Amino acid sequence: MTGSTEAYERYRAPEFRRLLAAARRSLERNGGEVKGSIGLANPTSAERTAVIGITGTYRSADVRRITIPLETLEESVRNVTGMSLRDVLERIGPELRFRADERTVLDQARRRILAEGEASPLHAEHAWYRQWLASLASDGTITALINRKDPHLFSQAVRVLEHLYSRPSDAPPIMLPALADATTGDTKALNPGRGSLPTLVLRALAMARGVPLGSRAEPRRELWDAFDVIVDDLASRVLVLNLPATGQGLGQWLTDAARYGTPFHITLHQLITLPIAVNLHTVYVCENPAVLRRAAGELGASSPPLICTEGRPSTAFHRLARLVVEAGGTLLYHGDFDWPGIDMTNRLRTRYQAEPWRMNAEDYLSAVRTDSDHVQLSGKAQATFWDPELAEAMERENRAVYEEAVADALLADWKIPADRIPPGRGVTTSAEAERHDEEETPVRDVVPPRRDSDGDREVCCGGRAGPGQ
Repeated sequence: MTGSTEAYERYRAPEFRRLLAAARRSLERNGGEVKGSIGLANPTSAERTAVIGITGTYRSADVRRITIPLETLEESVRNVTGMSLRDVLERIGPELRFRADERTVLDQARRRILAEGEASPLHAEHAWYRQWLASLASDGTITALINRKDPHLFSQAVRVLEHLYSRPSDAPPIMLPALADATTGDTKALNPGRGSLPTLVLRALAMARGVPLGSRAEPRRELWDAFDVIVDDLASRVLVLNLPATGQGLGQWLTDAARYGTPFHITLHQLITLPIAVNLHTVYVCENPAVLRRAAGELGASSPPLICTEGRPSTAFHRLARLVVEAGGTLLYHGDFDWPGIDMTNRLRTRYQAEPWRMNAEDYLSAVRTDSDHVQLSGKAQATFWDPELAEAMERENRAVYEEAVADALLADWKIPADRIPPGRGVTTSAEAERHDEEETPVRDVVPPRRDSDGDREVCCGGRAGPGQ
């Protein structure tokens, strides 16, 4: 480029500001081509004088709009500075952005990212993944990543999701830094507040769960927990009552707590660093801590073993539940009679073969009839395969029944008269006492009498009796 500094600096003056801004928009819109006209509405006296000087045409003081061919402005600028209009505009700054070219580049980049997303095995296998990809394209997220020169974050998010969904169902929980290192090479890449990547992944996981993505730290930590990703092994915990266990440290603490009927919070860190074994035939599981609190207050040490999910099960809960089941124990689960509660029941049945307890249509309808203070059901309806009539009743009544409202019925199952507690069985339920009574009944005549071929009755002990005996 040629021309002195003094020559083009004159165009920084206020009388040229709006005129050159209009010229910039025209050049950017038309790919740098000098064509068409630009105009000024309600020009000031200084702007009118500047245009007269450029065009050599007089404009009256009362003119409301001035129009000037862009070629005329280009010619005037060249005569004054020896530079093109584009050169002067870029000297003054910033560089011109040709919108059509940028749109083409942007569209190409968007197509590449979407093609990468569609190439993932998750695209064919999961509707939530397709929904996630479509939402990123429609709400401007992908465009923002491209403009910030961060498209690699999308690739990393896909790798994180693929890693989570390719892990075996019985794989142990994974620490968040280990997941980040395995998928991005940076142990801190998924940390809260670390740019866009954690939010991209959590948006997908929230869609997979069918829940909204909250902005607070606790719901986000719970969402990671739902996929067995440990954000904080001290924050992930599970509440228990009367759950004796073997093992140094934690096992001793749990056994002592059960002796006194004292609720106990177990952290994931404790479960990892102080391994325990839980050898119990039956363990009850509830959703609301108010139920466990009542069991501790009213039953104390005579309450059966009880685990509380405290809402959505944490990674600590899943680790403890797996210990119970792998040792041959059975989980009996009760939760809220609402669609999220039914969804949780289905998940625990699938994952641990948990048996729904007091969660059939009769239990639900009894609660609806005795308590009119119910809220309407919300969310997606869920199937109740263990009792199809339950889902039908819930859809018909359209009322939610929360667990604390039926706590009386739950505790009634656990109460047992002191004189019926079998010797050596400090923690039991009325149902377990009945089973114990059956087990302790003396065995008599276990071989039923039968008749031989000639019609005589054969006694159970192996001798033969005549017809009259």
